[in-house]
Amino acid sequence: MAAETIAPDWEFDRFDDGSQKIHTEVQLKNYSKFLEEYTSQLRGIEEALDDSIGDVWDFTLDPIALKLLPYEQSSLLELIKTDNKVLNKVITVYAALCSEVKKLKYEAETKFYNGLLYYGEGVSNTSVVEGESQIQMGRFISFLQELSCFVSRCYEVVVNIVHQLAALYNSNKGSTKIIESSGVHFQIVYEHLGELLVVLLTLDEIMENHGTLKDHWKMYKRLLKSVHHNPGKFSIPEEKLKPFEKLLLRLEGQMLDGMIFQTCVEQRFNDPGEGGAVAKNSAFAEEFAFNIRTIFTNVESKIGEPSEIDQRDKYASVCGLFVLHFHIFRSVDKKFYKALLDICKKVPAVTLTANIIWFPDAFLVAKVPAAAKLMDKKSLLAIRAQRDVHLQQRAQTLTKDVQSYYVFVTSWMMKMESILSTEHKSGKLSEDLNSRCNVFVQGILYAYSIGTIIKTTMNMYMSMQRPMTKTSVKALCRLVELLKAVEHMFHRRSMFVADSVSHITQQLQSQALNAIGVAKKRVISDKKYSEQRLDVLSSLVLAENALSGPSTKERRLVVSLALCVGTQLKTFKDEELLPLQLVLKKLDLISELSERVKLQCDCSFLYWHRAVFPIYLDDVYDNAVDAARIHYMFSALRDSVPSMLYAKHMESCDQLLESYDKEIMDVFNEHLLDKLCKEIEKDLRLSVHTHLKLDDRNPFKVGMKDLAHFFSLKPIRFFNRFIFIKAYVTHYLDKTFYNLTTVALHDWATYSEMRNLATQRYGLMMTEAHLPSQTLEQGLDVLEIMRNIHVFVSRYLYNLNNQIFVEKASNNKHLNTINIRHIANSIRTHGTGIMNTTVNFTYQFLRKKFYIFSQFMYDEHIKSRLIKDIRFFRETKDQSDQKYPFERAEKFNRGIRKLGITPDGQSYLDQFRQLISQIGNAMGYVRMIRSGGLHCCSSAIRFVPDLEDIVNFEELVKEEGLSEETQKAARR
Repeated sequence: MAAETIAPDWEFDRFDDGSQKIHTEVQLKNYSKFLEEYTSQLRGIEEALDDSIGDVWDFTLDPIALKLLPYEQSSLLELIKTDNKVLNKVITVYAALCSEVKKLKYEAETKFYNGLLYYGEGVSNTSVVEGESQIQMGRFISFLQELSCFVSRCYEVVVNIVHQLAALYNSNKGSTKIIESSGVHFQIVYEHLGELLVVLLTLDEIMENHGTLKDHWKMYKRLLKSVHHNPGKFSIPEEKLKPFEKLLLRLEGQMLDGMIFQTCVEQRFNDPGEGGAVAKNSAFAEEFAFNIRTIFTNVESKIGEPSEIDQRDKYASVCGLFVLHFHIFRSVDKKFYKALLDICKKVPAVTLTANIIWFPDAFLVAKVPAAAKLMDKKSLLAIRAQRDVHLQQRAQTLTKDVQSYYVFVTSWMMKMESILSTEHKSGKLSEDLNSRCNVFVQGILYAYSIGTIIKTTMNMYMSMQRPMTKTSVKALCRLVELLKAVEHMFHRRSMFVADSVSHITQQLQSQALNAIGVAKKRVISDKKYSEQRLDVLSSLVLAENALSGPSTKERRLVVSLALCVGTQLKTFKDEELLPLQLVLKKLDLISELSERVKLQCDCSFLYWHRAVFPIYLDDVYDNAVDAARIHYMFSALRDSVPSMLYAKHMESCDQLLESYDKEIMDVFNEHLLDKLCKEIEKDLRLSVHTHLKLDDRNPFKVGMKDLAHFFSLKPIRFFNRFIFIKAYVTHYLDKTFYNLTTVALHDWATYSEMRNLATQRYGLMMTEAHLPSQTLEQGLDVLEIMRNIHVFVSRYLYNLNNQIFVEKASNNKHLNTINIRHIANSIRTHGTGIMNTTVNFTYQFLRKKFYIFSQFMYDEHIKSRLIKDIRFFRETKDQSDQKYPFERAEKFNRGIRKLGITPDGQSYLDQFRQLISQIGNAMGYVRMIRSGGLHCCSSAIRFVPDLEDIVNFEELVKEEGLSEETQKAARR
């Protein structure tokens, strides 16, 4: 623009001075440099993401994660479009209800189960502040209100499903039929209804087993009564209290009394305004019972078998549906009831969620008392006794199960590696995809079987309060490791799995479309027209349309519902229908592969069984050869973190996470890290001191543990830290060796040797201490002595000849000494200004001591004895050769002792002797201070007592006003 506005007269002449070329070259160089740096960064990222880098993995840590689950963009109304308008409406209604059930189930499993289960956790029983329980419940009330709304919504959905099914199967001859339903069985709708009933049943079980919640609720109600009596004190308007109390009573009646499921099945289903008289609808009653039996037949054949995938959950659904059928129609099929109870012999308990275990026999007896009365009491007791038998059998077979599953899982992992590492062969693409699909499904089956064994066994032991042996604990922990190994395998090969899943789903959809296409041709070829045939054809077209897109949950649901209609009139032959059902089951598994793997391998239940962790760590420590398995256990312990985020009873869920983190790390430190550190230190010490006569260390006699395996472990990820065992032990040894070397410098060579041995034997890169190999002869500091002069003169003895102080006694192997050189070092450190201060301070101390000296000499008991003795000596000195007799001295000593002794057995004379020693020490210290000052000026100088010392001493003696005899004694 600027170039166009310039007039032609003003345009400069164009010439090339080479600057543009230089500028271009500079830019090219910069760009090439940028590309090189960027390439190196990409290479670094690629190496970081390489699947061979470490066994430490976590979905939350992955910078890039693959989500394989397809999401549906179209609504159900857009998916369900055929020319048959009535069929569209029927399928749409059931699809919408099933989708609603799935949403409610997901909300319950993530939000409400976890919120209830973790209530009261994260607070130690010893440090509970008074009133904390009420505060926790106060925070939790809003959550309970949300749960109340959720339960009410579940009730509405259950009623709606029952009414919608009753409307389809109507025995009233006067009413018009929506579609011909004689051969149509919407089994999938009943399965979803059963799932919703299991959600309500699970909430009941959680409430029933939650003693803390019930206790806190009672305490909160008591608090509310106190508030009610004195609302002004708590600044609460009285008009708000009554509605709040009513709300609490409603919440208690709805949820805390264990009546959530019971209230649901006892609802009014016979509302004429909603769905007519449901209880009198015989056609619906028969259809309901038929579907329950069909689901049960499928469950019964698979439950407890290796191919079991979700039959236990469906068994719980069947029990819930059976109770609902009984309450609606008030009829009991005794034979079917007995068949339901017989399953309890094979499966005595079902884990509903986390640590909540459900006993079907107790449930059926409590909820259908009419049928229980018809049963023999002995058979019911036998079923209950089967729980103990099952536990005993499980405990006996656990070790064998671990060995067999170890072989199964390792061989499966080898298959995964071999299948995923080979390229697709053009001629055998279909076979290759089939084999991959089977291997993926097999992995899920192994995960389900292992997970079921762990959860059922642990939860039954806890629920029935039976002790678990260490062997069982170790075996269960091994199974946990195998479970995480399966998940790790899928995650490690996620790139190849993602690539395979898309191809496998397409192949399965193609197989299903071919089977439906054959059936559709068969229907079209039959020229007989009927509404029923038209429904079948429309449903097959609908199934084809749904399968002709991505394999989303909504599309697969529509296919299942459409085939419920499309399989009537023998559209499919038996040999065609079973393979189609198998293909659709595989399609369900493969389409939700990552979610299924995550669900089956989820070990969040370990939070409730974390008491096994210390035993597991002891086992890992004792069997250090396969120490790398500890990564799997920490991965399992991390699984409970996402569920903790839904805890509502604390100010922040971070408090619960911190409590859990601290608890696990304390156990880990106590049972592994600290033991490992001490054992390594002990081994190094014993190895270095082999010249001493120590205990027998023959590995053939006392055994030997190779702890070096722990140091080849990669860092373990837990919460927001990496636990690097090698670095931890290295730091511990460095710290210990340094501290001990500072205490005893003469041991520097020993610790240096131990450092070298640690590097050679364990590969630990130790830090050199850089401490001196001998003392710097700094000795005690002058200022320290001055501050504690009373301690110094009592603990040290003065050698007048050598001008040296020697410590009286010591707890160490050596005695400290102080000579003129030490004093000189201190004066060099602090400066010569401290000399006068120190001398003056010492003279002040001497003044006090001389005062005590004077008091002792003037004491009548002492003075009289001394005068008597000196008179005796003067009289007998010529006869005794100027010597004082020993007997007389001993008699004098005994006389003094009679005056009294101290608790430690010292007489007044002993104390006086110590006093004179202390005075001598103080005088000697003053002399050494002066000599040390001279020593600072001259490297070698002998101490000569100077005149100032004597003058100062004379002044001190005069100031005290001592008698001449005392002064002479002091001078001596």
